[in-house]
Amino acid sequence: MAKEEDDDNLPDKDAAKEFYAKYEPKEIIGRGISSTVRRCVEKETGREYAAKIIDLSQESQDGVDTHTMRDATRQEISILRMVAGHPYIIELQDVFESETFIFLVFELCKNGELFDYLTSVVTLSEKKTRYIMRQVLEGVRFIHSKSIVHRDLKPENILLDDQLNVKITDFGFARVLNDGEKLFELCGTPGYLAPETLKANMFEDAPGYGKEVDTWACGVIMFTLLVGCPPFWHRKQMVMLRNIMEGKYSFTSPEWADISEDPKDLIRRFLVVEPSERIDIEDALLHPFFHTVAIKSGGFNARAKLRLALLTVRAAVRLRRLPHTSARAVPLCDALIDPYAMRALRKVIDGCAFRVYGHWVKKGEGQNRAALFENMPKTELKSLYVSNLSR
Repeated sequence: MAKEEDDDNLPDKDAAKEFYAKYEPKEIIGRGISSTVRRCVEKETGREYAAKIIDLSQESQDGVDTHTMRDATRQEISILRMVAGHPYIIELQDVFESETFIFLVFELCKNGELFDYLTSVVTLSEKKTRYIMRQVLEGVRFIHSKSIVHRDLKPENILLDDQLNVKITDFGFARVLNDGEKLFELCGTPGYLAPETLKANMFEDAPGYGKEVDTWACGVIMFTLLVGCPPFWHRKQMVMLRNIMEGKYSFTSPEWADISEDPKDLIRRFLVVEPSERIDIEDALLHPFFHTVAIKSGGFNARAKLRLALLTVRAAVRLRRLPHTSARAVPLCDALIDPYAMRALRKVIDGCAFRVYGHWVKKGEGQNRAALFENMPKTELKSLYVSNLSR
């Protein structure tokens, strides 16, 4: 039955005969306001791709001019072709255009969005954050080398392939900059906007913004990966925007207790309010955070050797204490007073919240947690819990 409904929603095959001659569309894997993403199979090779089908009909645009949508899509296609070939940027395979539809065929990233991956694991270790952020920065460096600013970097616009390699996607807000050109449009996602983007929209004498907004967004992403919440989130959006303008965030929440100084230092350099003083992508890739565990053959890295020695001593002490450790690792009296302050329980609590709400959930005004949307339980889980309670 579901398959019949999907088939009914397919565009008229006469609209893009070339697409249907080359590809066989399968199930829906994503939806947008005016687009649907389907897994598709190339008939000749059997290879899988993701087809983004953009509906240009007047009825589906909710007041958006069809010509504007078409021009914006063509601009995105042009930019995607400019950045083609980089391992950490989504590859555009094919384009088919008709009067009412545009078909964009991309490489298929089976592990989905970085946002969803983070939702499933709550937080990433420093090692995994290093792996992800190095790829993101290398992708952004390539984008900037083409004089392009992305303007909407966030975990939802970073896909992961089969090996959890990064693929930067969604260039709908991207722009090619001429030498010395500044932008003034307000676009992007609120929690990831740079201060200069907000100022360009709020003050008539604002100098505008450039590629540095992507660097700021990288800092927000890195912060989010490490502790499972964005740095500037607040229930009241105006307060959040003011925090962004002032660069007001902190490392005081319990999640930061076990995180080393190097990632904190890099985040501080990313989240600098003045764009000219913000670290650039090249220097960010040279930061110690990306080289703390690298010991070059034939050389001596004192800092890495010291870190290795400390880790070895810590492991030895823990092993020695292991036989004497109480079976009840979490004292009940402490757990009753403040369970979230205890590392052993923190990820359990976060994991449960993620599964129920499907996104970050703020746990009290005094804690640096977050909710990106309304705190409504996922429909399927909510109904499951209700049915279980009624038994």
